[in-house]
Amino acid sequence: MKKAVITGERKAALVEAPDPQPKADWALVKVHAAPMCTEYKAFVAGTEQEFLGHEAAGEVAAVAQPGPVKVGDRVVVMPQFPCGRCWLCLAGDYIHCQNNYDFGAFTGSREGQGTMAQYVLKPGWLLLPIPDGISYEHASLACCALGATFGAFDTMGVDAFDTMLIAGAGPVGLGAVVNACYRGARVIVAEPHPWRAKRAEQLGAEVVLDPHGEDLAGQIGELTQGKGVDKALDCCGALEAQRLCIEATRRKGKVAFVGQSMEDLPIKTTLDLITAGLTLYGSWHYNISLYPKVMQVIQESPVIERLISHVLPMTEIQQAMELSASHECAKIILKPWE
Repeated sequence: MKKAVITGERKAALVEAPDPQPKADWALVKVHAAPMCTEYKAFVAGTEQEFLGHEAAGEVAAVAQPGPVKVGDRVVVMPQFPCGRCWLCLAGDYIHCQNNYDFGAFTGSREGQGTMAQYVLKPGWLLLPIPDGISYEHASLACCALGATFGAFDTMGVDAFDTMLIAGAGPVGLGAVVNACYRGARVIVAEPHPWRAKRAEQLGAEVVLDPHGEDLAGQIGELTQGKGVDKALDCCGALEAQRLCIEATRRKGKVAFVGQSMEDLPIKTTLDLITAGLTLYGSWHYNISLYPKVMQVIQESPVIERLISHVLPMTEIQQAMELSASHECAKIILKPWE
């Protein structure tokens, strides 16, 4: 099979690799749509990567034994390699599994773990059915594009009575705009990049503010009669954005963090938690039971097509990485067989 790799600083390529083989209750999926996420960071840094991608939609190509999927099924590939047996997996919160498989040790090969490839291997129970009438490209949005923020909004109970602040309008943040507008919330976005700011407006954001402008908290106060937003979501991982979410949220409001950061956010226990009465959530993907609702957003949102800015053949992986690194894009979908 062919797969995408990062070979050096701002260098990506396609290479040949052995076809992975199904084993036990794991199935082989022929990938038809592979969304790009944060792989561009390794591309820019020059960190060599052999296995790229963690989200996909495709067709079951082979199974080792009868199980939850069969050859020909159209499926969304859920992320990671959880055990499927612990209390978190059984509760649907597999993303937090503490007993993930050692992929190479279990399958006998390292090939098949990345989704930016023509084939990927996954436990059958992590391959969720694509409803009729939904394309592979749209179905693949059920992972990072919509999934991360859908889980956060479900946890916070976002609805039509809320004014929502979304910090960061990269592909995940733009998916947050789609999710929030679908739930009927009023949406305020903080995003400095002109391309992303414009796309956020096209997806339904009422106001997009430049976080580098003057008195951002004051501007948000004016938009909320001095109260602050009801709920806030950080989608970029920048400490300034995370701090903004806390400070711009009204007392007794809720804040969730989706954007990952290797830096520590200072939390003022008295002012943020006790005096302000905020509830802070860390959120990573969504409970598997919510999958039908995520699909409902994909089927019914009037702006879902705008969440995908580019569909490119995987043969153009160098150009796709450059585009992703430019930030002038929403979700980029790779087609591994083109």
